[in-house]
Amino acid sequence: MQSLALSQIMLRALTDGMTQPRLPRPSETPEWPTILLILGVTGLWCGATALAGTAPWAPWLAWPLVVLCIALHSSLQHEVLHGHPTPSAALNEALVFPAIGLFIPYRRFRDSHLAHHVDERLTDPYDDPESNYLAPAAWARLPSALRLLLTANNTLAGRILLGPAISLACFLHGDIRAALAGDRGVLRAWALHGAALVPVALWLGAVGTIPWPAYLALAYLGLGILKIRTFLEHRAHLAARGRSVIIEDRGPLAFVFLNNNLHAVHHGHPALAWYKLPELYESRRARYLQMNDGYVYRSYMDIFRRHLFRRKDPVAHPLHPLEE
Repeated sequence: MQSLALSQIMLRALTDGMTQPRLPRPSETPEWPTILLILGVTGLWCGATALAGTAPWAPWLAWPLVVLCIALHSSLQHEVLHGHPTPSAALNEALVFPAIGLFIPYRRFRDSHLAHHVDERLTDPYDDPESNYLAPAAWARLPSALRLLLTANNTLAGRILLGPAISLACFLHGDIRAALAGDRGVLRAWALHGAALVPVALWLGAVGTIPWPAYLALAYLGLGILKIRTFLEHRAHLAARGRSVIIEDRGPLAFVFLNNNLHAVHHGHPALAWYKLPELYESRRARYLQMNDGYVYRSYMDIFRRHLFRRKDPVAHPLHPLEE
């Protein structure tokens, strides 16, 4: 019974009885930077997977490019679920349809993430489907080995290396329960995900030169890179406006995450395209830093230096009631 506590806590909002979130209003006109980036990432993924086995040196170039494409593709899916880059929701989903990241069905990502955007519930162990906190009472019931694992997961190194496995195990446990209970939304999402894996499998089988075990490892690493973004996105804070971070980085990781490091800006304007976030932040920097009560980091290098092997905060939500 104790061994199931973690997944029951972290996925309660994702499973039984979750209402479907309202979809965002689509973009009114085509957003060409996003469209071109989607086409570029797709083309680069095709080229890198084809190149990987053509020469002894090729994996050193191709494999990092594949990881980059997988991480960027997930960031582009995030843009799509917020209504970008065209007025057609069906076309938007089709643009990011191939499941090159393998693990997460797009529509499950969409539904849980839109539910996460209820800012009043951010970080709540029960009501925020993307919260990494546990309720104190649930934390106290966990076996010591599991508590040790989750404490390690609250360091950046742990989140990159262990985080994908932990989150996938919890996610799959919840979705299996929901599917067995007859949740049609979950079943439909996984059916579509199966279809989205077909073009990936066909390409890798016919043209790609990366063995499947290696590609699974690359997909896992791509998910690990994304965990750098989510590691500090939210903190426990009494005011909802103070829970979302600003990371003032304009380097490679900011691009891979499509400026979602300016997370307080994104939560304030979730329908704003990724390439418009930096300008808006710079024009209102003092306002955003006051709004989120100074929850700011200067760069991802600063985060690595401070949290690579040091936990960022406790696993048990520090502001949640002690009794359930």
